[in-house]
Amino acid sequence: MDAPATTPDHAGDGATAGTVPAALSALAEKGVDLDRLAAAFGQMDEATIAASMKGLERAGRPRDEKPPPEPNGDFYDIDGLISDAQRQKMAELRQFMEAEVEPVINEAWLGDRTPRDVLVPGFRRLDLLTAIYGEDLETREPNGSVMEGLLTMEIARIDVSTATFFGVHSGLAMQSILVCGSDEQKAEWLPKMRAWDVIGAFGLTEPEVGSAIAGGVTTTARREGDEWVLNGQKKWIGNAIFADLVVIWARDEGDGQVKGFIVRPETNPGYSVEKIRGKIALRAVENGLITLEDCRVPETDRLQKANDFRDVAEVLKLTRAGVAWQAVGCAMGAYEKSQRYALTRMQFGQPIAHFQLIQDKLVHMLGSVTAMQTMCLRLSQLQDAGEMTDAQASLAKVFTAARCREVVALARDLHGGNGILIENHVARAFADTEAIYSYEGTNEINSLIVGRHVTGIGAFV
Repeated sequence: MDAPATTPDHAGDGATAGTVPAALSALAEKGVDLDRLAAAFGQMDEATIAASMKGLERAGRPRDEKPPPEPNGDFYDIDGLISDAQRQKMAELRQFMEAEVEPVINEAWLGDRTPRDVLVPGFRRLDLLTAIYGEDLETREPNGSVMEGLLTMEIARIDVSTATFFGVHSGLAMQSILVCGSDEQKAEWLPKMRAWDVIGAFGLTEPEVGSAIAGGVTTTARREGDEWVLNGQKKWIGNAIFADLVVIWARDEGDGQVKGFIVRPETNPGYSVEKIRGKIALRAVENGLITLEDCRVPETDRLQKANDFRDVAEVLKLTRAGVAWQAVGCAMGAYEKSQRYALTRMQFGQPIAHFQLIQDKLVHMLGSVTAMQTMCLRLSQLQDAGEMTDAQASLAKVFTAARCREVVALARDLHGGNGILIENHVARAFADTEAIYSYEGTNEINSLIVGRHVTGIGAFV
């Protein structure tokens, strides 16, 4: 007896005949015009149909379900080049910045306010400055510059304003006293500054004198017995609104040389400060316009080892590397935010990380971040060895500020319209980079410092 007739088991594409109507119904429910689809396939030649079927087979394969990589801006394993103690301190700081600072920084940034209520206890608890300056406060630790750079990078990775607050206090103000102060001045101020019991500021730039400050300090200092009388203004002074001490640089009317003075704002009636508002960058840095009007400072508060502008330049050289590290951290944070966003933002039914143009942006960002990291690490190693030159510090500032600008622009672009929302953090980095590009010597001035070194020709004017 013949076997009963059966429905063929295959429909040619691997589906059973019974599943074909269900599949067609599912397509119809999704709005697919089945007649048009059939007509289109009917007009294809065999090669085109075969290629289409291969595409359908690829689309039907189960996706690799392994989790995507965690965002990581340390592509060349800088961690592998530093000590366990440095790595541990960075990890502690990263945890603090992510858990305590990032949740509050947008509100502080929008409110023109430094979140000292969070930063000061946190930095004190982490004892960051002992890792840089040591217990004796006589000089930096043997690897203090590398440590300072890595810490600055970690802070700026979350927010540049807080890195500026850190750098003004621990870099510009503390370095001025460490390099130019007497033993008595160092003993009075440095232990309290290391413990964050007093906050320092650094007053050099003036309302009418920015890049030309080396030869154009207009704030004056006149000796009267055991006192100095200061007159003039200083502008863009970070931490000035709340600082317990401000290092003021003024030109001695007697010999024409620039000298440094420790001004105590709380008890000095000749000192006043006005908060600068309306900034589009570093809004969580409380910059001030300082006015000195017959501001009297005792001789004991004159920095005893600051005799001319070369001493100011030495402080600036030592802190310029810190600004370069700020650019590294800012770019690193923007890259990591973008990597995470690309893996989670869905468009056209899949994460945007699937698209070639997005991956190209991420690769260019990562390349810049990696180049910046390796340059700054080597610079800080030279600094710790006492071999860093002005030109080397300036080259790092020029390069990192420019590359940071590119990275944050790509990050903002990658985020699309969401990139202009402060809640995604890249908009803040995008704005803050403009300040990095301009302060601690504009990029143009730093370029001329390097140019003078490599050509032997000064082209400043």
